Parts: sequence; structure tokens; C-alpha cells
Amino acid sequence: MKIATAAYPLDWLDSWAQYEDKLAAWVAEAAGNGAELLVFPEYGAMELSTLDGAAVAGDLAQSIHSVSEKMDDAAALHLRLAAEYGVHILGASAPVNSGLDQPVNRAEFYTPGGSRDHQDKQIMTRFERAPWGIAGGGPLKIFETSLGRIGVLICYDSEFPLLGRALAEADVILVPSCTEALAGYWRVRIGAMSRALENQCVTAMASVVGNNAWSEAVDTNTGMGGIFGPPDKGFPVTGVLAEGVLNQPGWTYGEADLDTIAHVRADGGVLNRLHWEEQMPRVKSVTKAVLS
Repeated sequence: MKIATAAYPLDWLDSWAQYEDKLAAWVAEAAGNGAELLVFPEYGAMELSTLDGAAVAGDLAQSIHSVSEKMDDAAALHLRLAAEYGVHILGASAPVNSGLDQPVNRAEFYTPGGSRDHQDKQIMTRFERAPWGIAGGGPLKIFETSLGRIGVLICYDSEFPLLGRALAEADVILVPSCTEALAGYWRVRIGAMSRALENQCVTAMASVVGNNAWSEAVDTNTGMGGIFGPPDKGFPVTGVLAEGVLNQPGWTYGEADLDTIAHVRADGGVLNRLHWEEQMPRVKSVTKAVLS
């Protein structure tokens, strides 16, 4: 499959039609370049809060509520575009009031056949816990699609090996991210690359980019798109299939070949995925060695 992963700038929106035009242009560009799977970043939906004006967009709690209210309309738009262009889309994640005491950070997945499902973020960063008040949502999922098996680890989730291991059957793991500092970008990128190494699969990272003085939540953003695999047979020696330019908006494209993934899992130079379980008895038997 050909993957397009976004370095996505947030815009001030004066109308819903402006948002429709923006998203349609992004999807049309990726589809026009042959992409079959499009990945938008974490919290990319926060631009929808601008539709309620500066006072709402600039207030953390009000902006979260504003975006949550608009996600059903956003889903209808994504489903229409997925069908029109014949692509699978991981939409930009959003804080969603899902009936729990606190909102969750949710990314919706759309297919050209009209199916829709979602992945919630599992582990919250410090700022999501407070002051955002976002909670961990529903369980990890593997989406069985016509393109292959696809999982999602939202930003910070990619930094936890056991979450990645839970998606070991996935061919591709999507990593939508929103990081303020360059160090944050690299933490997520290193996580994405590590999960590709351990699971001998492809990971695709999307980022929010640019500065937004109108927002308390997503005012400063650093990142770029990237697509990674294990540095092994059939993959680049660096593990980097494709990468964008730091903080430059646009799509980054790369190929994820299911036969290559299956081959490296069966007969790679190393077999990290197969040998994972050999860690377990060894980590349970760690002893202290006191040296004088």
C-alpha cells in the first residue's frame, strides 16, 4: 500500500465550508499521488474550535468541548471523501466526550466502503492529565482492511513497548502525533521506529506543525511526516522509508509492501517479533550483583 502521512498545519476557520474545502484539498492531493492510506495527526481537529470564535478557541476547556461537538459532522465529511477518492483515512484525533467522566483522545478510521471505527489513546501525557483532563479510552484494536491489518498508537502510546506488542499482528501501525518541542517529536519518532523494529512491521508517523497564537492547547507544534520499517531485509539500512522536512506542511509518501513485511518476519537477519517471548523468563530472574 502507498501511505501518505501528514505534516498538518492548523488554520483559523471562518466557516464549515472552509474546513470542508481544506480537507478535500488534502485528500485530493494524496489520492492524486496514488496514496491508498492517509494519516492525519493527533489533535489536528483542534482547529474546529475556531468556528466558535476567539474566546472559545483560546480557552482550554471550552475549545475541548467545542471540538467534541463537531466530530459527528467531521466523520460524515471524512466518510464522503474516503468514498469519493477510494482511500482509507485515519482522521486527525480530537478530544471526544464519549459518555465517560472525562473526554478521551480519539482518532477515527474511515474506509472507502463506508465503514468507520475509532482508536482511543491509551496513556495520557502529563499535560493531558492536567490541565487538559483527558482520560485513557477504550482498548487497542487491529483493523482488518482490504489493505492489510492496521493498528494505531496515538503519540505517547508509541513510546510503550507493550502497547506496540499488543499490535504485533498488525502489518502497519499508524502514529498520529502532536508535539510542542523538537525533543517531543524525537521521542515519538524513536518510539515509532522502535515499534517497527520489534514488530518487524511498518510504522507511519504524522505531525501537527506550526504556531497558533489563538490556542491555549496547540499553540506551538514541531514535527514532520515519516514512514519507518525494520533495518533488515527488504528495507533501508536506516529503517527510514520516507521522511518529510521538519515543520514544512505537506504529505510524505512511502510504500508498505505486505510481502516484504511477511518475508522479514519469517526470515529476517534477526527475528525480534518471534523471539519476543524469550525475554520473559530472563526479566523475571534479574538479580542484584553487588560490586565493591
